[in-house]
Amino acid sequence: MTARVLLGIGGGIAAYKMAFLASRLVQQGAEVRVAMTPHAREFVGALTFEGLTGRKVILSSTQIDPDGSSPHLDAARWAQVYVVAPATADLLARLALGAAADAVSLLALTCRCPLLLCPAMNDAMWNSLAVQRNVATLRGHRAHLLGPVLGHLAEGYDAIGRMVEPEAILQRALELAAGAP
Repeated sequence: MTARVLLGIGGGIAAYKMAFLASRLVQQGAEVRVAMTPHAREFVGALTFEGLTGRKVILSSTQIDPDGSSPHLDAARWAQVYVVAPATADLLARLALGAAADAVSLLALTCRCPLLLCPAMNDAMWNSLAVQRNVATLRGHRAHLLGPVLGHLAEGYDAIGRMVEPEAILQRALELAAGAP
């Protein structure tokens, strides 16, 4: 069975790694659809993901695809797993509150498939009480978290907060798409 993976790209420096993940998923035979926050597009362009997946990127809740469909509705029904990465502190807060200000957070509300969140932020943010409260809320909503891990951060030092590598996300996404707990 072909895995149907929805990727929600958040606005962090690790967004560039999601192009590699999209490529690897397609190479593995998965069907991939991508949604992006406005801040994600500041790090990597939508055309990159369209070229890798062969599908238009979902950029807003009002978007209509060339075939007349509403991709934010269709993708929510279609997906077997929804991967959100990098899941920044801001994005985790919006998801925990149930906000729907952009295509990525809107899809988190409407998808009925497993939600895999891959946090990425600096150690001060990750260790803050607010972020930990939001993570606990999301876990309570049955979101799966993968990472963050200890590693070299964009700020130039090693600490907790680095997003897990795309290969780890690939493996876990395919497991969740196949129905693994």
